[in-house]
Amino acid sequence: MRINFRKTGLFVWNVIDPIYFHFTRLGYIESKFDDRRIMRVRLTKYKGRKVTLSDGTEINKNDLLLKIHLHNIKILGQIQNNDSEVRRALMIYKFVQESLPEIVHYIEIRGNTNEIKGLIGITMLHRGCKKLGVEIYPIQNRYYKMFKQIALLPIYLLSSSKIKKK
Repeated sequence: MRINFRKTGLFVWNVIDPIYFHFTRLGYIESKFDDRRIMRVRLTKYKGRKVTLSDGTEINKNDLLLKIHLHNIKILGQIQNNDSEVRRALMIYKFVQESLPEIVHYIEIRGNTNEIKGLIGITMLHRGCKKLGVEIYPIQNRYYKMFKQIALLPIYLLSSSKIKKK
């Protein structure tokens, strides 16, 4: 009997994800593409070092940010039948691009437009970020960075088609 680790991993993740969603106090952003509703968000206070964005905006400790999370299990479900890494990347890029106006709409509806200084998220998907208008800043705390790398490892393992080679 051969076990399909990717399908088993996706099944387990589907079971755990609602629990994770509950404890992280995330909320969904409504989407006109309901099957592509991949962004989950929550308001948070920034706890890192001072960052100056390219437009001159300064993000300081305790500034209000909108933390964005990609709904990874949903994305994996939509791209898993694609063997091409490039095709997968383009699909994810398109999903994120379609979600950005919805994030703006979400902020406008909440009425926090003057309080929220920016968006924040942690990802392994950094190629193409500049085309989306996103600036990249590395995590400074090495322990937090290591924790996030370990936490993101299952996503990487389940999403990569090159695992057998590595």
